[in-house]
Amino acid sequence: MKTPILCAVLLVACASGSTTSTGSTTPTGTGGDVEARLAKLEATNARYAEALEYLNAAYAESRRQKDEEDARQIADDGVFGVPVADDVAAGQVDGPPTATVTIVKAFDFACPYCYRAAATMDALVADHHGEVRVVYKNLVVHPNAMPAHLGSCAAAKQGKYLKFKDAFWAKGFSPYAETRDAAKLGEANILAIAKEIGLDPVKFGVDMRSEQCQQRIAADIADLQKFHVDSTPMFFVNGTPISGAMPKDVFEQLIDAKLVIAKTSGVAPAAYYEAEIVGKGERAFRSKKTPKPR
Repeated sequence: MKTPILCAVLLVACASGSTTSTGSTTPTGTGGDVEARLAKLEATNARYAEALEYLNAAYAESRRQKDEEDARQIADDGVFGVPVADDVAAGQVDGPPTATVTIVKAFDFACPYCYRAAATMDALVADHHGEVRVVYKNLVVHPNAMPAHLGSCAAAKQGKYLKFKDAFWAKGFSPYAETRDAAKLGEANILAIAKEIGLDPVKFGVDMRSEQCQQRIAADIADLQKFHVDSTPMFFVNGTPISGAMPKDVFEQLIDAKLVIAKTSGVAPAAYYEAEIVGKGERAFRSKKTPKPR
């Protein structure tokens, strides 16, 4: 009969702790074990707190950088009234004056992305059959592009701005991009291109070096500075900014939306840009951080 009783005692002992000869029990962990566990938890929490502090600091820095970038970038919800009348009068335009949508292209003749976007602009004008025009604004980012910009002004004075533009991309910038031969952007090559496309070389040379052409380039740059445009290419599609050489379908989607707006305005296409975009659009830079004016 003693064996079952002993087993029962042992079972109770395994379940509730160890039994001493006097029948008292002691907890499984000692005071030292508890202190060690607390110390371990505190050390772990300290590591987590340090990691959380680092993540918070990294997030705050990322947010600060984004805020600074947004403060520098033009608001993409704006309609900006970039003036084009002087550019159109000078011949820096592809497309009819009756076009409903005006794309302003700020470009540099030594910019590879501007070169890439040139074919896109040509296609947009051709594909929209009179509804789209591109107005070209000079923005000299690379000093070695200045001779070409002055050459385009001189070509415009002989009614061949577009012909010169296309010829320079093909015979000036393109070989320069392949060989890095600076002479391809130089005055001698530009004069050769002008002669090849049928311009009067003497008049071209005089106009290219004239104060009038210097002022034409400077006027474009001043117009663009009002909108903080300092890199190329930069586009405004009926006032809406697009930065960079975006794919053609990006422009197509925006053009389609702008055509709908213009056609429901009741304003004649020939008058639309000056009346609705320049007349009612924002006249200066507004950043992404600044709310749209009412």
